[in-house]
Parts: sequence; structure tokens; C-alpha cells
Amino acid sequence: MKKILLSSCFSLYCLFAVQIDAKAQYVLKDADKQYELYNYAKAVDLYEQAYKKKESLHAAERLAAAYAYMNDYKQAESWYAIASKMSGSKPENILGYAKALQSNSKYSEAKVQYQAYIDQKKDVTERQKDVWLSSCDSAVKWMKNPKKVELINEKALNSTQSDWGATTYQGGVVFTSDRTNTGFESKESSPFLKFDGAKTPDKKIYGWTGNGYLKLYIKPSPKDSLALFPIKTGTKYHVGSATFTADGNTMYFTMTPIPDDLEKVKNKPSTVNVEIYSSTKGADGKWGEPVAFPYNDVNKYSVGDPFISTSGTSLYFASNMPGGKGGTDIYVSLKTDAGEWGKPINLEEINTTGNERSPVFDANNNLFFASDGYVGMGGLDVFRALRDGAGIGKIENMGYPFNSPQDDFGFSLNEKGGIAYLSSNRNNGLGNDDIYSIDQKMIIAFKLEGTVFDKKTNQPIPNALVTLAKVNGGTVKTEADEDGNYQFNLAAETEYNVIGEKTNYRSDSENLATIGLKTSEVLKQDLHLEPVEINKAIRLENIYYDFDKWNIRPDAAVELDKLVKIMLDNPTIWIELGSHTDSRGKDAYNLSLSQKRAESAVQYIISRGINKNRITAKGYGETQLLNKCANNVQCSDAEHQLNRRTEFKIVKQ
Repeated sequence: MKKILLSSCFSLYCLFAVQIDAKAQYVLKDADKQYELYNYAKAVDLYEQAYKKKESLHAAERLAAAYAYMNDYKQAESWYAIASKMSGSKPENILGYAKALQSNSKYSEAKVQYQAYIDQKKDVTERQKDVWLSSCDSAVKWMKNPKKVELINEKALNSTQSDWGATTYQGGVVFTSDRTNTGFESKESSPFLKFDGAKTPDKKIYGWTGNGYLKLYIKPSPKDSLALFPIKTGTKYHVGSATFTADGNTMYFTMTPIPDDLEKVKNKPSTVNVEIYSSTKGADGKWGEPVAFPYNDVNKYSVGDPFISTSGTSLYFASNMPGGKGGTDIYVSLKTDAGEWGKPINLEEINTTGNERSPVFDANNNLFFASDGYVGMGGLDVFRALRDGAGIGKIENMGYPFNSPQDDFGFSLNEKGGIAYLSSNRNNGLGNDDIYSIDQKMIIAFKLEGTVFDKKTNQPIPNALVTLAKVNGGTVKTEADEDGNYQFNLAAETEYNVIGEKTNYRSDSENLATIGLKTSEVLKQDLHLEPVEINKAIRLENIYYDFDKWNIRPDAAVELDKLVKIMLDNPTIWIELGSHTDSRGKDAYNLSLSQKRAESAVQYIISRGINKNRITAKGYGETQLLNKCANNVQCSDAEHQLNRRTEFKIVKQ
């Protein structure tokens, strides 16, 4: 009889496992469809659900890639770390991990992973090796010796979505945004749309980002409100960025209309590339109908990032048209005597096998541009190519904090030839891409010094990443040295947060201020990072429930809020929240009660803004007692209380 019961239980377990696997496969199939249509915001939710049901390399790889495409580099780092260690993983996951670490300013760790990839892939060119490894070394030096400038987040222009490509226009600012909460009727984060070929894409939401489509906005003066730029494009999809002739009467901009002759195939993605259009203001002050740039080819390649020269006779732009040197190259078209645009010319002395974009010339004909093909900090960096006679001379990286590990692009110049506005998706902005202005008058008043320690061993942590964030302002980063030491320059009368991070550790943050300090001095602030131990139970103190109840009491909410903060400060960790009872009462009842209590706590945490995929409820009942107090054992109330507890385990970092 016992063998029969065991066999039955095994059969039920196998059936349950098969059901879980089938459900995971169903979710994966739906996730793959969304991923292939570039609907990454939907795909990541589905892949996470599938991974929770069954851990698979496919789900981990897709999550890493999708988060990278969405510019969520912390999540990308976490998933690439997981994928690169799984059975059957390809070397490309190590490369993705290296790039994610670099994007998170963890340059010493990134260099290790780049080298690991190079060791496995013997076909990497010497130039590419040098770019990867030298970029990590250079970035550490640039962060330790930052330029004396401050980037100011233009909060009057920025939203919680993507805002970029600001340029001055008749005393105001014109820029591009994919905000959806504007109340207006009607980033180039991707150079195209991709959607189910059997139907046109959603007219309100761009699946790649989950936000709206790009539109041009104008803020006529600092006192004026934002408004849609008054041009009728005839498209519901992407519009932006823009450049204006010196007299302000002609503009060039990018747009993605859906062409009538677009080939549509059921169940296969269709691609719509970005095009350049121009418009001229009429005598009535209204902008005319858009005119297509003659070298657009919507079904074959993209053209974007236009910049019109002061003379109006040279149009510079970025394109991935055939015959280029890399992903996107910078081209120029010259206006002929007949007033037509000539065939695009590739700026070969500038372009690399990577991506070049955002061309802008200053008054001295020096070229500013963005590139990920040179030694830089990661992503697109801002470079300046100095004019040397009739050609281009020295090409120099603008350094830190002009550049960051993320994409820095979409800039414009002031009347003196310096950078007026810069676009960047660097961390701690208001949204995805933000618009920054440049303040070159930063006055250094104080210094901050400190050491990053392991909280458990009290030993210094070498090469930890430390971020100095001005309250309601910008951030700067540095990498601690081999002894865990770091330092920053501070301004007077300013509040700061300083945050320490390191892979496999929970972050630590402290507040400090120079308000009221009158004499120059050195401030000290050490940081203590707690190691992450997977599946180690951590007790949450003072989580109490009323007898036979599972609702969250106010005193328990205070303690759960501490866990919420841990999850907000460490956005990649997943946890299991477990509830335990003592042995009094029936076993089955205690198991049910503890599950309800765990689910109640989880729902509270989700209500505080934590993604449901990151937390799982588990009721253990009396199955994991911490002492002898099992059924029918006499124990004191205090001994029973030890077993009535709520714990959490980090199950993914």
C-alpha cells in the first residue's frame, strides 16, 4: 500500500511538473512574439513570468537583450550575468555582460569580461580589442579627473519619458519627446518601426519603449508653456529631431510616415525606416507641407539627425545606407547651383565600424559628433574633430562628465561654439533620455573622502562604484581604488547623497551637506556594503498579525516598508517572502494561514510599487521550526514566538 501511495504521489508530481513546463512554454511563445515585434516592454514581463515557472537560458538571454534595448542597464547586467553562467551559454552573453557592466560604470569588472570574451573569440580584431580594453582604462582615469563643468538637468523641458535633441530657435527651444501625458492632440531610440505586417502599428503607443511616439515640442521662452511644434506632418508616428537654417525659415527634421507601398506579410514583421523631410515657412508664418529628402529610401535604410550649415548649402546627417563603414555613418549632401541636393558623401575620416551620429559644426568649422566606435566611456560619446586646413585633424573625446557610460548625443552649440544642450540617457535623470545644459562655472569649495567596506568582514572593497548625487541636481561617479578609497569635489551650500555599489553586494547610501560650512575642509564618509547571499533567510523583525488574521497591521507596514526600500535600492534582486507559524494548531491550518499571511505581505509590497514578478509568497506553516517546539512539546510563549516569523530570501540578484 505504501508503495502504491508513493507511486501515486510521484505521478501527481510529474503531472504538476509537466503542467508548469507547458504553461512556461506557452508564456515563452507569447514573449517571443512580442520580442520579435520589438515590443520589449511587454516581452520582459512575459519572459520574467516564464523564468519564474522554469529557469531557461532562452528566457535569460532574451531578458538581458530586451532590457539592454530598453536602456535598463542594471537589469541587463543582472540577466547577462545569469545567462553567461548557464549551461550551453554562448560567448556573446559574456560580451553582453561586459557591455552592461560598462554601461553601469563598473569598468574594472567590464574589462575582465571583455578579456574573457576575447579569450574565447579568436576572431576579434586588434582595433576592437583596443577600443574595449582602452575604453575601460580611460574611463576610470576620466572619472578620477573630471572636467570642471556641471550638467544641469533641464527639468522645464524633461519628462519621465524620453526628451532629447534640443536646439535653440528664435529665443526658444525646440526638442523631441515621446511623452504621452501631454494633454496635446494631435529618441530616436530606434531608427525604425517594426510591427505585425498584417496591420499598421498602434497609433498611440510605441511597443519598443511602451511610451508614445516622438513629437517635436517648442518652449518659445522660459516663461512660456510647452506646445507641439506647429507643423503638420500627416503622420501619427515618429517626428524629430530638427535643425533650422540661419534665418529660421526652413527646417529639416526626421519622420516615419507609413508608406502606401509598404510590403505587408501576415505574421512577419515589417520595417519602416526614418526619413528626412524639410519644410519652409510661408508669408503667413505657417510651415508648409513637408518635402522629402531625395535620398530617402524607407524600405532599405534610415536617414536622420539632420544638421543644416549656417550657409544652408550643406546638409549633414546620419545613415545606415549601403556602402558605409559601420552601423550608422555621417554623410553630407551639398546643394548644387540648381538648388538641388547632391549625392551624399561619406565623411570617411570621421566614420568607424561603429555608429556615428548627431553631427554639428561650430563657428570655426570644427565638427562635434557622437560615436561608439572610438575609445570612450561606453555607448555614444561626444567627440570634437578639430579643423585642420581643408580637412579634419585631431579627434578628441570630450571627457567626463560631458560623457557617461550611456548614450550622449543630440547636442547643439551656443553662439560661442560651446555645447549648449546635450542629450543623454545617463542614470539619475528624470526619464529615459534627458536634456542637459552645460555650466562651466563650477566652483570647488570642499572635498569628500571615504572608503568602501564589506559590512560583514569590515575589509575594504576594491574598485567599488561610488556615485555622488546632488539633491535635485546631477550626479558624478568614480571608481574606488584598490584599497577601497574614493574622493569627490563638493560645492558650497549643497546637499548630496553618496551611494556605493559593487556586484554581489547590496548598495549603501548616506546623506551629507556643505550647507553652513564656512571654511574649506575635507568631509569624511565611509560606506558599508552588505554581501548578497542567495537563498539565505533574513528575518524581518516586528511583523505581527492579529490572532487568526492575515491583514497587514500598521506596525507591520512600517517594517515591510524597509524591505520595499531594499528592493528599490537594489532593483535587480528577486525575493521570496516566507511566513512561518509555531506548532500550535493543526498542521494543515497553519500552512494555509501562513500562505495567506505571506500573500498579504506580498500584495502590500506590490502596492508600494514593486513589480509583481520580483516577489513570491511562500507559506511554510510549522515546517521550519527554529527550536524544539514541535507538536505536543511543552514550550513557553517566548519559545513559540521565535518560530512565528516573517523572512525573506534573495533568490536572484
